[in-house]
Amino acid sequence: MTNHPNWRLPEVPTFTLESPDFQEGEPLPDWARADAGNRRPTLRWSGAPDGTKSFVITLYDPDAPTGSGFWHWAVYDIPGDVTELAGDAELPAPAKPVKNEMGRPVFMGAAPPPGDGPHRYFFTVSALSTDHLQVPDDATPAVLGFLLREHLVGRAQLMGTQETPAS
Repeated sequence: MTNHPNWRLPEVPTFTLESPDFQEGEPLPDWARADAGNRRPTLRWSGAPDGTKSFVITLYDPDAPTGSGFWHWAVYDIPGDVTELAGDAELPAPAKPVKNEMGRPVFMGAAPPPGDGPHRYFFTVSALSTDHLQVPDDATPAVLGFLLREHLVGRAQLMGTQETPAS
């Protein structure tokens, strides 16, 4: 697949990521758009590898017309016993967000430019072998992705789509 977000990442065991709000390859709910509610979908995961001590969750659009994609959301230090993040729930302590591409440490919903065609939105839950990552306060999701590599023991993904018709 063209411009797949895992093409240069290490291969690791996979586990299951699901959402009651959308199915793999199907459109995200309209309320998950940046311009129509900007709410997180609920995410549930199971089957993480033994030895998982924490999780990282990211939301990435590889189809953004930027040359490098667009990071919408990233959170690290989610405790290893957590298996669900409800869309309206607070992050479980000691989880911390990093800044998205807009420079804000919050969830940013789907925002494909009008007429740009369908975009893929990859929710990724990375299972780590450490309780805590040493992440600088000003880190970007790309830096977070680099820092988690040495601790990565598994990955689960769920991809939704969204499109904005031309005006």
